[in-house]
Amino acid sequence: MKTGKEQIETVFIANKNPLLVAFTVAGDPDYETSLNIIREMAASGADIIELGLPFSDPVADGPVIQCADIRAMDAGMNTDRLFDLVRDFRADNETPVVILTYANLLIRRGISRFYADAAAAGVNGVVIADVPFEESDPFTRAAKESGIAPIMMVSPTTTEERITEIVSKAAGFIYLVAVMGVTGARTGVEHSAIDLLKRVKAKTSVPVAPGFGISTPEQVQEWAKQGADAVIVGSAIVRRIEEHIGDPHAIITAVGEYIRNLKQA
Repeated sequence: MKTGKEQIETVFIANKNPLLVAFTVAGDPDYETSLNIIREMAASGADIIELGLPFSDPVADGPVIQCADIRAMDAGMNTDRLFDLVRDFRADNETPVVILTYANLLIRRGISRFYADAAAAGVNGVVIADVPFEESDPFTRAAKESGIAPIMMVSPTTTEERITEIVSKAAGFIYLVAVMGVTGARTGVEHSAIDLLKRVKAKTSVPVAPGFGISTPEQVQEWAKQGADAVIVGSAIVRRIEEHIGDPHAIITAVGEYIRNLKQA
């Protein structure tokens, strides 16, 4: 049986075109609707599902995802329920699942226990948005012990020396922060981010996936043209959930249509 890390690697190997990584906040706006959103994203063409574990101080996230975190926590989402959600999704779907979270949530549970529980639930990779490379050893060690990909982040301010160190520990894919600041839709693609993509890819064979600020089919096409191995889309999906709060059917329809448009691009 393949480990979670190996399952992510297999998906990249099996696809010639860049992958689509689709993000939503786990439990937003409620457990049942969130599960149906995740299923719809996979059915509509998302190659990897990224689930945000709601947190009270999500320093990397903009207002759209912050509001989704609040909705999810108000509806009862927590770490245990996140793993329940992944298990329920895994009952009929093998699409890789990556968790985006913050260090305090892992430390509170116990780092090794978090990764062991994540692997048992069917999680393939974990991104920790607020752990600097220099403090990442306990997390990457526990991830590898559990067969989970420790997905590392690089940004336009990352030095060449730190890029070299980061890619030496990364697995699954490398999360390239494509804009300065927090998550949220932007227009266009920044030249500095394209330059970063090329610098990172020159140092590693691990796939590189830009995220932050990607929301349109045109941006997806531009990243594909520049050689990205995947693109990560989050806030624009969460915005569609927010726009249809109170109407689960409309949420599912809007998210599915949006994912299909991005996948076609």
